[in-house]
Amino acid sequence: MGFVAPMAVQEKVIPFLLEDTRDLVALAHTGTGKTAAFGIPIIQQIDTSSPKTQALILAPTRELCLQITDDLSNFSRHIDGLNIVPIYGGANILTQIRQVAAGAQIVVATPGRMLDMLKRKKVNVSAINWLVLDEADEMLDMGFKDDLNDILSGTPGEKRVLLFSATMPKGIESIARSYMKKPAEITVGSRNTGAENISHQYYVAHAKDRYVALKRIADYYPDIYAIIFCRTKIETQEIADALMKDGYNADSLHGDLSQTQRDSVMNRFRTRNLQMLVATDVAARGIDVTDLTHIINYNLPDDIEHYTHRSGRTGRAGKSGISIVIINLKEHFRIKQIEKQIGKKFEQVKIPTGKEVCNRQLLHLVEKLKNTEIKHKEIEEFLPAVYEKLKPLSKEDIIARFISTEFNRFLSYYSRAADINVEMRKEREVGRPERKSSGSGSSSGSVRLFINLGQMEKFNERSLRTYLSDTANIPNLRISHIEVTRSCSFFEIDPGQVDILMAKLKKEKFQNRRVQIEYAEKHKSRDSQSKETKRYIKPGNSFFARKRTKGSHKGR
Repeated sequence: MGFVAPMAVQEKVIPFLLEDTRDLVALAHTGTGKTAAFGIPIIQQIDTSSPKTQALILAPTRELCLQITDDLSNFSRHIDGLNIVPIYGGANILTQIRQVAAGAQIVVATPGRMLDMLKRKKVNVSAINWLVLDEADEMLDMGFKDDLNDILSGTPGEKRVLLFSATMPKGIESIARSYMKKPAEITVGSRNTGAENISHQYYVAHAKDRYVALKRIADYYPDIYAIIFCRTKIETQEIADALMKDGYNADSLHGDLSQTQRDSVMNRFRTRNLQMLVATDVAARGIDVTDLTHIINYNLPDDIEHYTHRSGRTGRAGKSGISIVIINLKEHFRIKQIEKQIGKKFEQVKIPTGKEVCNRQLLHLVEKLKNTEIKHKEIEEFLPAVYEKLKPLSKEDIIARFISTEFNRFLSYYSRAADINVEMRKEREVGRPERKSSGSGSSSGSVRLFINLGQMEKFNERSLRTYLSDTANIPNLRISHIEVTRSCSFFEIDPGQVDILMAKLKKEKFQNRRVQIEYAEKHKSRDSQSKETKRYIKPGNSFFARKRTKGSHKGR
């Protein structure tokens, strides 16, 4: 199969599983050879004379389930009588029931479908010797905690539990305490850190230039083979559509796709008919593609641990990779947080200028021309006519005309391309919230809006920003100058996003009350009143002291 020497996790785990009887928690990144680490020892100790299910391996996604099944089948292809059956959603459950009934010593399953099979009493796990939780942290992130508890509660007490995870969140520790007996811990690298062979880079651009920056990066790396991560399904589809419209070999992968569509996209990506796959975190889980050159974080994930999973999609199987983050000035502080979490330093890289992109593309074209295989016999009879046509031209003319033919459109696009790099401010200024504007109107270039949600609905600046972003699902929604009062709030957004936001929230309800969003001008008196009142709200108090005018005793 091409194995020459064991990878680090295999070198540590395989001897332990063959010589020790304890449960195991193994922390290692995706793409480090974990399947062989637990698969080979399990196969070695399976009793093929018995048709009973002896090992259950749980994985978070269909793709990972099938990948593990394929690997185990390859490891055991010379072992007669060993049956390995994958159980996953999106496939005919009756077929899977028949396969298990015919005898399956090893079952590889996703939690949801496995629980369904157990409820139907079609899989018997009461006598298993091995239980493996692969990518356990991802299963918890995807909301499978209750399913895991239900599945694990039906397994025998006397079994070996092997838990493999890239990170060690509290949920994993909880499972280890509940279902494992004094497990040993093997860590490859440090806890929650990034893989050694991945370099981490970040580019700084204004939010409005994020997509332009993405295209520049893609053009600067002509052989790019990448996954681009976005936060939401809507943004994922919009970015993929924009890339396809601009002529890139790209497509999307998100939860709204059917299984048939998902399989089609993944087959095209694995065969490199797609150079770029735009995906959400959940949809990309379980993807196993070993030759990715780049991971591009179009948006940073909300959870830092998700960055570890994202970046771990490149630099697999001992190969190197680059993880790129595109940020704006306000997000710079988050780079420091991730550096602390993964134990790696980020390199700030300048977004390529139009001239730099053209130079890179031109040299790539020349290198491709230089390495083109010449089929002398096939073209020999056509060459005299070609030589005759090109006779008036010098070698330099031929080269210049060839380059122009292949490259004119590209040169035209980038000839007037602006430099979109943003100069970093002093470190102490980066990441600070913007100062509130002194008047009730909006700041330059922004539109100020009113919304009938405030402190009475338990909102503060942070939670209101999150609510608006999640509910509207508008790419690059920039919310600033938020002021939350008792009964309403005010905030500013870019003018081009106003109509979209109002349309998105038109029929929205919060706590059975219709959400009202309007231009702030209609509520100027309340807006100015909120500023006056704000100084008289004491932290921790549940009442609002009204400002007393001279000679007035109201509100004492």
